Amino acid sequence: MTDFLSPAERSDRMSRIRGKDTQPELALRKVLHGLGLRYRLHGAGLPGKPDLVFPRYKAVVFVHGCFWHRHSGCKIATTPKSNTPFWLEKFEKNVTRDAQAAADLQVLGWTVLVVWECELASAKKAQATGKRLHEVIRQLDQRKALNIN
Repeated sequence: MTDFLSPAERSDRMSRIRGKDTQPELALRKVLHGLGLRYRLHGAGLPGKPDLVFPRYKAVVFVHGCFWHRHSGCKIATTPKSNTPFWLEKFEKNVTRDAQAAADLQVLGWTVLVVWECELASAKKAQATGKRLHEVIRQLDQRKALNIN
């Protein structure tokens, strides 16, 4: 199947895909802020530039798009039918880069959490995911208070 867009139109459309402040990320941020969690955005000094950084808890959160980061078993993580080798290589690089960033952060002593786009698809799902994440971070704080690694 050939592309129905011209190269200029395709370029314009691809340029609109955001890396920061995506709808799923904004939904999660809103819920977490409402639950009283405070965070820093886009940890530039950390491997992989995590979307949310909780310095107090030494935890980071990546909000991954299911398509781009290959959420296993998710209906959003489809593979395009045209130019498939290109896409497979691109997806493999994304997954490898994600794993390397997580490993580097863990070596530095950070807890790495991943939230998937499909877990934030509706306000109800975002609220439930935010509450689960809040609980995990609260447990990290309790472990820190007890000085348990």
